[in-house]
Amino acid sequence: MSPAGAVDAQRIDAGLVRELLAEQFPHWVGLPVRPVAAGGNDHRMFRLGDELSVRLPSTPGYVPQVEKEQTWLPQLAAAVPLPIPHVHGRGRPSPLFAAPWSVYGWMPGTPAAQASIDDLERFAADLAAFLVALRAADPAGGPGPGTHSAHRGGPVGHWDQEVRDMLDRVSGRERALAEGIWRDAVAADGEAGPARWLHGDVAAANLLVRDGRLAAVVDFGCAAVGDPACDTVPVWTFVSGSAAAVFRRDLALDDATWARGRGWALWKGLIMLTNTAPGQADFARRVLSNLFAEA
Repeated sequence: MSPAGAVDAQRIDAGLVRELLAEQFPHWVGLPVRPVAAGGNDHRMFRLGDELSVRLPSTPGYVPQVEKEQTWLPQLAAAVPLPIPHVHGRGRPSPLFAAPWSVYGWMPGTPAAQASIDDLERFAADLAAFLVALRAADPAGGPGPGTHSAHRGGPVGHWDQEVRDMLDRVSGRERALAEGIWRDAVAADGEAGPARWLHGDVAAANLLVRDGRLAAVVDFGCAAVGDPACDTVPVWTFVSGSAAAVFRRDLALDDATWARGRGWALWKGLIMLTNTAPGQADFARRVLSNLFAEA
């Protein structure tokens, strides 16, 4: 049994959230608390009334992301053209839960993976415009890449041994293509430019759609100041065809950055290829197929 106050996903439920609110934010204690089914793996999310949400790290490894988001989201909000999470309350570690946690404004919308998008090219242009604006935000004092960002923003070569160990998950011509993609990505590490803000996890689940358009970007747990190459991965994960061409054009990045981006997509695809959660292996196969078709 986990000790009281531990950071343990099994202990994080609506009852714990109510206790934490009573302890630290009693003015919200009368609001209903409802778990959010698609609240993420790194953190657990709960709807608090109609206008708020509560977010708690699921394991100790994700605790550093909490203070990072609480510190930097208010500053980044003014720099980007779409809404991002707004911090309404900073929960502190206590005997009930041994980590900081957050109260955010509730952000309405449907994750892009499940949404109906009216114009995919406009969606891609809006996403690129958001990432370009984020990249231009003042990086002074921002968090460099590290374990809090899964080293996103740092050299893709950080994962060199892990990728080499995973290359046997593909075979034949695919193995040769994967080796070439990875070799080019690591070689391009030396061409990374000045450190810039990056989101770090531009997944369809973190993009909210309303009225057919991109309406908000959430989950900055992997954000950092470093190399933005990892933010190119939508080209291989969920933006395709003419929309992908718009995304590439509007991001306006050099060939070396795209080479490193292919490395990040390959790393993720190889990891997820053996994931047993529903749909994850199929997703990984699509990512790898897109990379190999381009190669």
